[in-house]
Amino acid sequence: MKIAFFNTKQYDRRFFDTANAEHGHSISYLEPRLTAETARLAQGHDAVCAFVNDSLDRQVLASLAADGVTLVALRSAGFNHVDVGAAREFGLAVVRVPAYSPHSVAEHTVGLILALDRRIHRAHARVREGNFALDGLLGRELRSRTAGVVGTGRIGAAVARILRGFGCRILAYDVHPDPEIEALGASYVPLDVLLAGSDIVTLHCPLTPETHHLIDARAISLMRTGAMLINTSRGALIDTPAVVEALKSGDLGSLGLDVYEEEADLFFEDLSDRVIQDDVFSRLLTFPNVIVTGHQAFFTEEALRAIAETTLANVSAFARGESLDEAVLLPD
Repeated sequence: MKIAFFNTKQYDRRFFDTANAEHGHSISYLEPRLTAETARLAQGHDAVCAFVNDSLDRQVLASLAADGVTLVALRSAGFNHVDVGAAREFGLAVVRVPAYSPHSVAEHTVGLILALDRRIHRAHARVREGNFALDGLLGRELRSRTAGVVGTGRIGAAVARILRGFGCRILAYDVHPDPEIEALGASYVPLDVLLAGSDIVTLHCPLTPETHHLIDARAISLMRTGAMLINTSRGALIDTPAVVEALKSGDLGSLGLDVYEEEADLFFEDLSDRVIQDDVFSRLLTFPNVIVTGHQAFFTEEALRAIAETTLANVSAFARGESLDEAVLLPD
């Protein structure tokens, strides 16, 4: 198939070129994000490949369908940026990578927890300036702390296993409890109970209308004073202004983010010579107890290799008319 790859970087090309040696698709790598203005670049292609910050709203999908595209291949697990109803209406099939490397995201999550707990980010900056004083760097052990894992799919389950290995008590919340996580000694509890009982709350659930701003002012009011909040899932799970207020008041002890609700105009680009216009994001960067990484949790060799191989296997299977099981979103 002829595939238009939107929003690509050099690292995408490296892994997809290697994976495509087995499949032989014709790939056009495009740097622009997929938007209503750039969708026409897909003319003459059978499929498009999109990333998490590409737009796949009704207008874009209508344009793609009009230009003969029949398949949207997401090189991601999340699909909240896709207008599923519109895709169905226009006859566009949508496939994704449901599980590329849960360990990549899980390990990054725990890395953020450790860095915040032991003030590693602050210590690194000090030492580079010749300051070896320990004042203000007092940390805490993970052992015997209570970690609340919101969402125990593949990534959340991996986080729970790692934190259990550190000696944490695990509280979990999911609409579909996992017996294997319970076998670790984790306790599934209502979300409010998890928030009230956890020293660390880490988010690993999908973004849906029900989970939008799952962590808002009310949720924060239920959390322990000084608790840590981690989000490596989807930015809009958190009401960021509410979190900023909680950081200012000291109600929230620390924050680790790899995603941000308005990240589309920030992440994956070098903006070091520009003034960031997002005032909420800029405020976040002023807190010494906040670490933000730019949607980096997935970014390992293992994950990129799996994403490339699975994405192109999905396209090949679609071209052959084969069933794709959980990778397929549309049509029925």
